[in-house]
Amino acid sequence: MTRQVKVGNVPIGGGAPISVQSMTNTDTADAPATIEQIKRLFDAGCEIARMTVNNVQAARSVREIVDASPLPIVADIHFDYRLAISSIESGVSAVRINPGNIGDEGRIKTLCDCVKAHGVPVRVGVNAGSLEKELLREYGRPCPEALVKSALGHAEILERHGVGDIVLSLKTSDVADTVRAYRLAASSCDYPLHIGVTEAGTCEMGLVKSAIGIGALLLDGIGDTMRVSLSGDPVMEVKAAIDILNAAGIRRDFVDVISCPTCGRTGIDVEGLATRVRNATRHIKKPLKVAIMGCVVNGPGEAREADVGVAGGAGAGVLFMKGKPNVKIEGDIYAALVKAIEELLGEALANE
Repeated sequence: MTRQVKVGNVPIGGGAPISVQSMTNTDTADAPATIEQIKRLFDAGCEIARMTVNNVQAARSVREIVDASPLPIVADIHFDYRLAISSIESGVSAVRINPGNIGDEGRIKTLCDCVKAHGVPVRVGVNAGSLEKELLREYGRPCPEALVKSALGHAEILERHGVGDIVLSLKTSDVADTVRAYRLAASSCDYPLHIGVTEAGTCEMGLVKSAIGIGALLLDGIGDTMRVSLSGDPVMEVKAAIDILNAAGIRRDFVDVISCPTCGRTGIDVEGLATRVRNATRHIKKPLKVAIMGCVVNGPGEAREADVGVAGGAGAGVLFMKGKPNVKIEGDIYAALVKAIEELLGEALANE
């Protein structure tokens, strides 16, 4: 089991639930825009928000953002240790740094003294694109072994200066290398691991890469906090992360809408119905499996593990619920299904 650190009120590692992170893509110097985006992330289910602090103007906005944020804030710092110190003094809950690009030992010590004084953890973030030149010469490329060696080397620097609340991340845009790197790190240390596939791309391919990479690690029992990296609106990252946790069986407090792939026997609009139910139940934090099947030939049998579901028929449908006889539906299949779901949940569904 990994050691545990706390980012604000969110525990990471040590058996704590896997937390969902995202990163703002607003100009941090624009505090109102950044705050608005953080609140949208919070509403989507995000638990930790990271933002870049890349210049003095951004650093001046940190306090205002931290004070207004419903989420713990991680400051993302590169090169300038003074921006990290300023961010910590302005109330961020953690910093993400790479000690190798902070500067000489004196600067690292000064930063570590500030970290210890304020009791904030440090994420050591290693990416394939910013690996040290000596490691590239030694290994020939940013391979998993090089990434782990880099991360552990940076962690050792922090430990030498008395900082032990450390989270590691070892990300590449190559799914297989990312998985191998995290597996190697998990067998080499007890630091909490922030998992993800970096530069995964836009939603279409980025979701596939993230689901494969993050999903493989989750099924191995590896990962303490995670981010799905997608080009675009970061709210999509949060929704994708939650979906991956649900699909991997890590989280079970959700409505699992399953639907058949459809064929020539399909008697209802499976895709449209499944989408409507998914949108109406996304906010529900209770375990329930809902099946939407296209025909009555195999539908009820294939979905027998569902709590409630419908199967299509010729101009009608069949509603089935565990422990109750099947009921023929004529008319609005969606309305009948929603009524049954609300009966099982004991609460109203959201408007579409």
